[in-house]
Amino acid sequence: MINNKTILITGGTGSFGSKFAKLLLKKYSLKKIIIFSRDELKQSELKPQLESINKKTLVRFFIGDVRDKERLNLAFNGVDIVFHAAALKQVDAAEYNPTEVIKTNIIGAENIISASLKNNVDKIVALSTDKACSPINLYGATKLVSDKLFISANNIRGKSKTKFSVLRYGNVMASRGSVIPAFFKMKKNNLPPKITDKNMTRFSLTLEESFGFALKTLQMMTGGELFVPKIPTYRILDLLSVFDFKKKPVIIGLRPGEKINEELISKSDSILTFETKEFYVIRPHSKVAPWSEKNFKKINKLKTIKYCKKDFSYSSDNNQRILTRTELKKLISKIKIKYD
Repeated sequence: MINNKTILITGGTGSFGSKFAKLLLKKYSLKKIIIFSRDELKQSELKPQLESINKKTLVRFFIGDVRDKERLNLAFNGVDIVFHAAALKQVDAAEYNPTEVIKTNIIGAENIISASLKNNVDKIVALSTDKACSPINLYGATKLVSDKLFISANNIRGKSKTKFSVLRYGNVMASRGSVIPAFFKMKKNNLPPKITDKNMTRFSLTLEESFGFALKTLQMMTGGELFVPKIPTYRILDLLSVFDFKKKPVIIGLRPGEKINEELISKSDSILTFETKEFYVIRPHSKVAPWSEKNFKKINKLKTIKYCKKDFSYSSDNNQRILTRTELKKLISKIKIKYD
């Protein structure tokens, strides 16, 4: 599936893209890996790191923007698999600069689709976010449109072999701007912890786990599916207790566009949702993409497909798997190494 293939990662110098590239080079014998991003400084820093891992694999860097269709057409020449991670993601910035976010997240998605079809790319996995489920902010709305574009692209591929699927998950633990790095900083500076709401819950997902789900999506996809990984939940107050702050927390209220709970599948999606061992899968409407249960079962060696109940939803507050404080403590101890 991966060996002897040419892989391209958009947003390849970001948190996901750069570390995912390192993983691919360590574990697989690739024909070539292409890092596509706008940041030439990050590319110059990443280049020696990647080239030192596996000298047999060609490593190429493309400076470019997903807004630029012609540049994408050049970069996608000869590519077998694309992981699309490029996006403008800051919620506050998106509210203030909506047209710029639309250009990257929506027009960029259209350009990815066009370049993929033109170059007959085999598979595209587009990374999405919990904020695309029942969106209440512009970032989430643009990612929902992006998801719809990638799913419906299967309907216009004609004779092309290209297949498009989406992988949706919540915030990665300890990612930039998230609560865990903020707690480490507050504790180091002996400040009282700030939380937005004491009832807040979040899905637990490490960066390493996100890599595994991306590869699993690539393996399972037939084109047209939206994959949602089955992952545990943690409560913000349980996380707070692990840090053992000496001062009482300060409740600052929800930030603009923020939800108390992360939502990955809404009740409206339930009639299209079935589950496998590791994923919930939202199948496309039959008229949206040429998807079939028979083909999905065949590729994934499944005897049956188990659909969820009509009123099913999947959010961090109704998740049956909740991390204990002991489990959280183990996770935080591994993350803490970066902040010591």
